[in-house]
Amino acid sequence: MGALSLRLFTRPGVVGCRSLSRSSTVATAALINKRSPSLLRPPPPSLVATRGLKDETFSKEASTLGKRWIRPDAPSPSEWEAPSFAFAFDIDGVLLHEREPLEGAAQVLALLDHYHIPFILLTNGGGKFERDRVAELNQKLHSNMTTDNFCQSHTPFQELLPEYADKTILVTGSDYEKCRQIMQGYGFRSVVTPGDIFTAKPEVFPFETVGKEMGKPLPKPLWTPPKVVEGETVKGKVLSAEEAEKEEEEKRLGEHLKIDAMFVLNDPRDWALDVQVFMDLLQSKQGYVGTYSEENNRGNWQGDGQPKLFFSNSDLIWAAKYHLPRFGQGAFQHALVGIWKEVTEGKAELKRTSFGKPHRETYEYAEEMLVRHREEWLKSKGYPQKVVRQGLKRVYMVGDNPESDIAGANDYDGKGKYGTEWVSLLVETGVYNELRMNFKEGDVRKADVVRKNVAEAIKWALMNEGWKVE
Repeated sequence: MGALSLRLFTRPGVVGCRSLSRSSTVATAALINKRSPSLLRPPPPSLVATRGLKDETFSKEASTLGKRWIRPDAPSPSEWEAPSFAFAFDIDGVLLHEREPLEGAAQVLALLDHYHIPFILLTNGGGKFERDRVAELNQKLHSNMTTDNFCQSHTPFQELLPEYADKTILVTGSDYEKCRQIMQGYGFRSVVTPGDIFTAKPEVFPFETVGKEMGKPLPKPLWTPPKVVEGETVKGKVLSAEEAEKEEEEKRLGEHLKIDAMFVLNDPRDWALDVQVFMDLLQSKQGYVGTYSEENNRGNWQGDGQPKLFFSNSDLIWAAKYHLPRFGQGAFQHALVGIWKEVTEGKAELKRTSFGKPHRETYEYAEEMLVRHREEWLKSKGYPQKVVRQGLKRVYMVGDNPESDIAGANDYDGKGKYGTEWVSLLVETGVYNELRMNFKEGDVRKADVVRKNVAEAIKWALMNEGWKVE
């Protein structure tokens, strides 16, 4: 394929692709119109990009040039309509592989920026401050993104601040201290880690741990079983041993550490310690560490004020440097669920909330973020308010994982409060494996379109919007 050139078709734009098959070519796909077409103006003379694709990907040379491959004469807001579509990109396996840019990734972002086409990065990765991750990506991809168009797996945890900002929460992940700092940065004021609990009472986990210097002082001491005083008289009643223990527990409980919510920020390292602490709290009395709820004995699991459990993503596998996919946070979640099933003898499902792709909560958050970012970004480019308010009609989700990227986009399609269409584009990079992609029609994991890489995916999407790519 020769150099990449972009301009708007002079005929009406064509949209909609839910019914397309993998065998559809770019040209024929662009002619299919399953939804109401939106008229697009003829292109201004300046609306042309030059250097770019060689063979089937952007050239390696171009990938080092940043924005230089794009002509500097970006369209004037007075010359054409604001794009009514946008993109959401996964990062690992789409833009990066083994932390290095994939061919064409930098050029794609530069092209979208040049033509005022909004986008966000939507990743199940995490474990870093958003500002730090964005700075890394800008350096690698020669881009100028901000945190306004970046959403990682735990970014939506900020939505829970009204409920938990002033309460004590437990957080785990790859680095206990970094997880604490991130949650505190979001505004959670009292943050505890499993390492803190282990440091305060090593008997909690009588084995070697992955980390050595693990914890900080707890905000309150841990509860320990009271000394039973059988025969003690309370309110004129002589207590049995069991009653005396319960009386002492109720008297002292409020003085000790209470966890109100538990968060898994990113892939945990010390699974054994984390599972032990989480299971203790899931069976506790009202979230007090070291207690055991009597409701468990009645089969009322998680029915005594235990802390709610939140996961930032459910990815079972991800693409790392090893030639086979590696386990992610989803594997830890399955391990915890499996142990819970054994403890409860299969009589109770583990109540939990999962964010990240493919869960709807994350797509709702991402759509809100994208709508806000689009409005502010187009305003900054000089578009009139009436043009900006025309709204976002379509989002192209570009990912490499059918279980998360594709399933989430397909499931959320048209179900948000804006009624925005979400189109799923699968790229054959990252965790893509053709042997595992044979999904039947109607399977939520089946992508609307499959393309070789991010450059080919963007090319198809632009054609679908009425842009010509030569």
